[in-house]
Amino acid sequence: MTRAVMAGCGQMSAGWLRAIRETPALADRIEIAGFVDLSAAAAEARAADWGQGARAGTDLAAMLDETGAELVFDIVVPPARRSVVETAFAHGCDVLSEKPMANGLDEARWLLSLAREQGRLHAIVQNRRHLPGIRQVRALIEGGELGEITGLHADFFLGPHFGGFREEMEHVLLLDMAIHTFDAARFLAPSEPVRVYAQETNPKGSWFAHGASANVLFDCADGSCITYRGSWVAEGAPTSWESAWRITGTKGSILWDGNLGIEGAVRDGTEGFFRETRPVALPPVPDVPAEGHAGVILDFLTARDEGRDPLSVNHDNIRSLAMTFAAIESAESGARVTIGETP
Repeated sequence: MTRAVMAGCGQMSAGWLRAIRETPALADRIEIAGFVDLSAAAAEARAADWGQGARAGTDLAAMLDETGAELVFDIVVPPARRSVVETAFAHGCDVLSEKPMANGLDEARWLLSLAREQGRLHAIVQNRRHLPGIRQVRALIEGGELGEITGLHADFFLGPHFGGFREEMEHVLLLDMAIHTFDAARFLAPSEPVRVYAQETNPKGSWFAHGASANVLFDCADGSCITYRGSWVAEGAPTSWESAWRITGTKGSILWDGNLGIEGAVRDGTEGFFRETRPVALPPVPDVPAEGHAGVILDFLTARDEGRDPLSVNHDNIRSLAMTFAAIESAESGARVTIGETP
């Protein structure tokens, strides 16, 4: 069993606990020894719900001393991220954090350098990478069926009423949600994005304080592009949480619902105004040991055991974060922005 402490006992923590409970490969390997939150009542409620003699408190350093934990599950609000990760590293713990990795790119670089200096493993939850659909699309792209990829285009339109801190955030869509789609695009794209232009609005009727809608264009190093159209105040006709995609290549295109719905065609002729096409040949749906959050946690634990990097390790995830903060800078300045270099 690997002993862990969960820092942050808000709404999101319930999903983490459910993923651990309902996944035997996790339930059999993780002992959550303590729960920490600024609200003692919240920590006590999570500890009581979890049972197993888990402790509750408001001081992470003290909890790590008391429990001798090896891991910290970091589910705090973004402004508290740095403090939690630094405290965990100082106590010899590896950390799995909710996104975003940090409150800014400079802070992310600092946490990355600290992890390297102290020999600690730090990964960030990007649960889309652990879904069968994205693995199938990646296999399709890598297999060359679409030819060279020229564009990845994602639409995200939902109308969730969260309440809480999100409704007060600046740049809420770009910072809290779009990073998932940006990271998914990086996972699929053969080339890294290098520049971005973004437009951000807060439409009429929005129940968010700022930035609930955005249109973003990324230029990639190989000349391809990534586009994103999104809104968190689009009630009715929703896309999936994973976005609705059109992926184009030199041989053909697919439409993808973000899950297991893929359809498309590739060129199958050399004559005519519109060339003849045939249905795209899909690779098999890959086996995924666990999906979503459970997949991220399982990959993190397995990577620790095997001495390898997890799929969303910090030095990869910082590139997705760089996309996000460059998009925010572009939205604020109204200019195209070069994406910052990452270590």
